[in-house]
Amino acid sequence: MASHAQLTAGGVTKVDIERRLRRKELRRVHPRVYVDHAGPMTWTQRAWAAVLYAQPAYLCWTSLEEPKGRDDGSPIHVAIDHTRRISPQDGIVIHRMKNMEQRSYGGTPPRLAIEDNGLAMANDAKQEIDAIARLAEVASRKYVTAATLRAALDRYPSLRRRSLIAGLIDDLEAGTHSVLEHGYLTKVERAHGLPIGTRQAPRSGPNGNQFRDVDYAAYKLVVELDGALGHESWRDQARDADRALDDLAATGALTARLRFHQVFDIPCQTATRIARILRRNGWTGTMKVCGTGCRMKEA
Repeated sequence: MASHAQLTAGGVTKVDIERRLRRKELRRVHPRVYVDHAGPMTWTQRAWAAVLYAQPAYLCWTSLEEPKGRDDGSPIHVAIDHTRRISPQDGIVIHRMKNMEQRSYGGTPPRLAIEDNGLAMANDAKQEIDAIARLAEVASRKYVTAATLRAALDRYPSLRRRSLIAGLIDDLEAGTHSVLEHGYLTKVERAHGLPIGTRQAPRSGPNGNQFRDVDYAAYKLVVELDGALGHESWRDQARDADRALDDLAATGALTARLRFHQVFDIPCQTATRIARILRRNGWTGTMKVCGTGCRMKEA
């Protein structure tokens, strides 16, 4: 794999390139980018071709790493400076980014650092839950820490949902769930007119005092919030928690365990389920809609 500039720097003339193309010793992949065989290209060759075509450019998004297993031929994603304009090419997706000179890079072919890439994907996420997912996927890597994520955040001064992401990084470092706890308060409890629970309520246990995230003592319900990032199966956990919450609504069990999915993705449905448990245990209040498009159902 080579660019026109690389070939000429090595002493190959324009006439030589045209001759090799006619003899099928070279094949043009993209304008001024060539491969020296006529067969299918590997993922790494396609990645190099995209980077060489758009250079200076860096692998990004879902192209940050070579796919495990068979290459499905998906387009290669590359990042370039937002001021540049290049012609689109089949098999390449161009992402224009600001402050490219401040980013962190590595690898061959050159690529965005995984922390920078995760924040870039979080920036473009359509919903909060998707931004959280991007950060969780990055945080699951053993070599990613709160410090490396915070350094990457400093390189994104205009990141969308910056306060949310910064709070998640703080939680990752401190081992707390404050972002999830605040989300439950504002998106589930307060927004839908549920009774006000007691936060971090102490209860005596076999190992001394244990603190409950939200305690509705009058209605014998405790809500525990699990906002752990960095767990590779966190989406599976979300589905499991969904099923468990349905069981709670049906049986009246006393502890509801919620995760990001229940709070940020389906807060209205979660409020309905929590209200159903509370009502079974004596709550007589009235729920309210959180706004236009609220998907709450009166318990």
